[in-house]
Amino acid sequence: MHWVYMIGAIAFEVAGTTCMKLAAGFTRPVPSVLIFVFYAVSFTLLTLALKRLDVSVVYPLWSGIGTVAIAIIGVWWFGEDLTWLKAASIALILLGVVGLSIGRADSAG
Repeated sequence: MHWVYMIGAIAFEVAGTTCMKLAAGFTRPVPSVLIFVFYAVSFTLLTLALKRLDVSVVYPLWSGIGTVAIAIIGVWWFGEDLTWLKAASIALILLGVVGLSIGRADSAG
């Protein structure tokens, strides 16, 4: 169940960050309120995931996958440019997240 909490925490963090863009500097009420709702749910689920998972794995996964997801949403949904440097940086973030996950598996065995 702790991995379900982790996935939910990432999803709600991404939704909250997306709402930041949609809120247009807090000028749009619904996305402005949803920022706080989604982040509250995300932090709650993150805290529940931390009951069983290592913080050295949970936080990098939450922030790294969230960062990659937001970068992709920015390009696809908001029409932001995808440069070779952005693409390479996204790949490095993913590589780091995978490395931390593999490091967790190595230390468990």
